[in-house]
Formats: sequence, C-alpha cells, structure tokens
Amino acid sequence: MITTTSPTPAALSAPSLAPRHSIRSAGDDLRALPSLLRAERIKLTSLRATRAVAVMSTLVSALAAWAVATWVTDEVLTVTDVFVYPAVLTAALSAVAGIVVFTSEAQHGTLAATLTARPARWLLATAKAITAVAGGIAIGAAGMIGGVVGSLVGGLEVGALSGMPATIAWALLYSSLAALIGLGVGMVVRHSSAAISGLLVWWFVVENMVLTFAPAKVARLLPFDAGYRILGVGSDFDTPEILAIALTPPQYALIFAGYAAATMLAGSIVLHRRDTN
Repeated sequence: MITTTSPTPAALSAPSLAPRHSIRSAGDDLRALPSLLRAERIKLTSLRATRAVAVMSTLVSALAAWAVATWVTDEVLTVTDVFVYPAVLTAALSAVAGIVVFTSEAQHGTLAATLTARPARWLLATAKAITAVAGGIAIGAAGMIGGVVGSLVGGLEVGALSGMPATIAWALLYSSLAALIGLGVGMVVRHSSAAISGLLVWWFVVENMVLTFAPAKVARLLPFDAGYRILGVGSDFDTPEILAIALTPPQYALIFAGYAAATMLAGSIVLHRRDTN
C-alpha cells in the first residue's frame, strides 16, 4: 500500500536551506576600498622595481643637482633654484612606477585572482589610481630631497625660501600626474617593457621632434612638455613664438591633468572590456 504525506504548515513556512546568491551593491564595494588599498600598497612596496625606482630617483636627482652646482658657473644659483631641476627625470620614473602598478599583475597572472576576489573592476581601477598617485608623490619627494642634498654638497647657498613651498607643490603634482598617465598606459598595453619603452620614446623623442617642427600653438599642448612647464621653467630652446604664447602654470597643469584623465579613462575601459588573461 502506497501512502503519501502532505507537508505540514510548519514545513511550508520554514526558510529554504538552498544557497542564495548575494548581490553586491556599490556601497559594499566602497566599504571594501580600504582593504583593497592596503593590498595594493603591499603589492607596490614588495616589488623590487618600485624600490629601485625610489632609490634611483634620489640618487639621480642628487647627482644631477651636484653636477649643476659644480659646473654651472656663469650664473648665480641657490639650492631653492636647483633642487627641482631633476624633476623631469623624477616624473619619468614616476610614470614607470605607475606602469608597473598594473603590468606586474597582468604579466604574472595575479590579475585574474584579484578580480575573482573583488570583481568590481571600477573599484580596482580606483585603488590602483590612488596607489599610483601616492607612489608618484613619494618618488617626487625623494627626488627633491636628493636635489637638496646634491645642491648643498655642491656648495650652493640655500637662497630665498618663500617660493619653495609652491615649487614643491607643483613638482609633486607633476610627478603624481605622470604616475597616473603611466598607470593608464600600463592598463592599455599590459606589458611592462612595451609600455615603458613606448612612453619614454614618445616623451623624449617624439615630443622633441614635434616641438621642433610643429606650430607653437600646437606644441604647447603636448602632454609632457606641458607637464614640465607646470614648474614655471622654460627651455633654452624656446623660440620667441613659444614665449609669446606661453601659458601659466595652472593652465599647463589643466592640460597635463586632462591627459592623465583621458589615459586613465582609456585604461579603465580596456580593463572593463578585456579578458583578465
């Protein structure tokens, strides 16, 4: 004899034991940002490349400032003039560090694991951008410290300190935006050597060629030339046409920041659409 039993009301009202899929909200992602930033900081500081870049920034800046202090004798220079001279090299190193922030993960296969643990890609891009800016500021500060030490060793007087805070602020903005551009390039290219060589070739070769042959109104919009002019210094190769239409440091900062924002936007779009491999 076959008997059937109908479920009791208690069984009908009992909560289901089947697993439920949790839905993450933007608020959940934002609350996870501090832990992701800590993870990014640990990854950045554990890389040999970033430690080498920080040391190189200090040593190269100290050597460059010492060389200027020792061998430039046709003008009166002070520490407050010379300490920021190596800023373009510091910014280039910051851009390299920004590239490595992303490409180190992409090349070593840890990007997929990171996205699996925290699948919100916009959150990863935000954390890496904040990390790159912090790294650029640290590298820029290290370079200026090296510049001060090299200038003093070279025998220069300290000079007037009134304009030094503003110069420091512009130099840190320069290096941090350069790091953001490097990060954006790294997110698009995903290969350290290709991204670094491409960025540096554009910076030190292509832009100099454009500056030589392009009209002055076009040349002043070049990204890294605009970044360098944030510091309020010109070039010995500036023509009267370039000097006549020169912009102010805040205007050059807006141009450079625009390139940083555009590069990060492109990198974020590629990160969102491309497979993790």
